[in-house]
Formats: sequence, C-alpha cells, structure tokens
Amino acid sequence: MKGVLLVNLGSPKSTDPKDVKNYLGEFLMDERVIDVPLWLRTFIVKGIILNTRPKQSAEAYKKIWWKDGSPLIVLSERLQNKVQQKTELPVALAMRYGNPSLKSGLQELYDKGVTEVMLVPLYPQFAMATTETIVVLAEELRKEFFPNMKITDVPAFYNKPEYIKALSNSIKDYLEDIDYDHVLFSYHGVPERHIRKSDITKSHCRPEIAGVASCCNTPSKAHEFCYKHQCYQTTKSVILELGWDADKVSTSFQSRLGVDPWLQPYTDRTIVNKAEKEGIKKLAIVTPAFVSDCLETLEEIAMEGKHEFLEAGGEAFYTVPCINDNDEWVDVLAKWINEFNNN
Repeated sequence: MKGVLLVNLGSPKSTDPKDVKNYLGEFLMDERVIDVPLWLRTFIVKGIILNTRPKQSAEAYKKIWWKDGSPLIVLSERLQNKVQQKTELPVALAMRYGNPSLKSGLQELYDKGVTEVMLVPLYPQFAMATTETIVVLAEELRKEFFPNMKITDVPAFYNKPEYIKALSNSIKDYLEDIDYDHVLFSYHGVPERHIRKSDITKSHCRPEIAGVASCCNTPSKAHEFCYKHQCYQTTKSVILELGWDADKVSTSFQSRLGVDPWLQPYTDRTIVNKAEKEGIKKLAIVTPAFVSDCLETLEEIAMEGKHEFLEAGGEAFYTVPCINDNDEWVDVLAKWINEFNNN
C-alpha cells in the first residue's frame, strides 16, 4: 500500500521563550544546518545562541502568530487537507523540527498499512539544510523503526513546469491590481560553503563570485544539488512564464546567521539600496524558497523589510504571499501523487 508524507520545516509549539528555545535547539543542532564539528556547534548553539536568542525570537513569533497557532503549521495542515481530498492515498504531515515529528508522520502511515511512502520535502530548491536533512533523517528512521517500508523522495521541483506555472499564476494574481516599480525575489540564504559541499563535481560551483556567477548559467551535473543555481533559475523561469522585463526583477538572499559569508546579495541591504540608490519607490517582494508563509516571510520581510524600505525613502512595499494552499498548487501536488500511485 502506498502513502504520502508532506514535510515542512517546523515551528515552536508556542510563543513562550521556553518552547522557542527547544525548537531552536533542535533546529540549530542539526549538523546540516550549522555544519561545524559537534564540539563547536554545541558551544555556538548551547553556549551562545540559546542563551541570547529565544526571548528575541519569541517576540518575533508573537507578531505573526495566528489564533489557530503557528502560520506555517496551520498553512501546512490546510495544504494537507486539500491534497487529501484529491487522492485516494493517505496523506500525512510532518515537520523536520518540532511536531508533528517525522517519526510520527511515518508511524501514522505505517499504522494505516502503508509500505511505500512518497516523501515530499516542501522545498522547491535543494539545500543541505532543507531537502537533504529531511531525506537523511527519514532514511535513518526507516532503518530503525520501519525496516520493511520503502521511501521514495521527491527531488527539488524548482524546474517542474507545472510548479512554475502555479507559482507564477499565484504571483500574477496578487500583483494584478498593484502598482509597483520593481519585483525582488528573496530566497533564504545559506553559507557559501554549503554550495561547495553540495557540488558533486567538486569543481563547478563558485558562490564567491557576486551576482549570477557564470557557473550558474553553465550546464552542469552540479546544478542538481546547487541551491544558488536553482534559486536564480526559479526567478528566470517565472520571468519567462509571465513575460516580464528582466530589468525590473532581481534576486537576493535573506536570513543570514553568524559571520561566515553567505549567498549574496543580501536582502536587507538590497531593500535599502533599491530605495536609496536606485530610486525605487514601489517594491514588491516574492519569497519562492518557502512554500508556506512563516516567520521569515511574515515578520522578517513583511514587517522588518517594509520598515527598512520606507525608512530608506520608499513609498509602497508589497509582500506577495507564498504559494501556501493555493488551489493550482494543490492540483500539482495531487497530480504528482496520483502519478506515483499509478507507477
């Protein structure tokens, strides 16, 4: 019997600093998120971050928390419910960090008699800290608790035409009646070393080159696991799908942590530069690294980003919602699931 497990990032149980601390501890102690030796990661996370950041993060979560709970969890549940209505296969939901856990999601399917799981990391682009960590943990759990279960993971879908069409239409629908000068595609950042580590050719990716490096545009097997290439390609595909002028669209990376170099250009600096140096007055921002709206889109971009843009001289700032539980996106997922069921 086949089944489906949708997996998103996760969220604290509540906005209480203790719950936020527990969540951040699980998240940041992942060796694919902070990829340094265990002793150093422990010192950074438990010795520094968890003693300073939970209270600040809790305040940020309070700004975006919904009556029903964490926006990311609520939106993921809505997506799960809609997808379930489109397929006869059981569809479960899990989070990489927090609850419902990945183990509980697999257990739910196992208890229903599922022996073959379609694992769907809800990340359009591949990254060590997103897709890879989900796939690796799922396999570890399978070996330990569900040895007779087969797991087939869905790879990054940034280049799937049906996904690009659904994403593009959701963006177009939101911006249809909005007057804007420029669209900024902001993707979650990763350290530059993650790009090098994910380069299966060990010779192609060069994230130290600012902007759209030539390696991102040169066909290579490395692109299958190159987050930077996949982000830029997502932007290009949407531009092409919507027939936009490429000069009125740009790409940046948000949410950097620590002092090591991360993918550039940085979103916060780009937002300010658009207003101060380029004279952009009306800016729209799209966040296609996220399937569901979350702290990084609702607080970091829609609140902090807006404040920075207006302070820098901008006049209007629009945050395009993530694809969330968009009906066309639901249909795309259901199509993939039903194809899996028929194979």
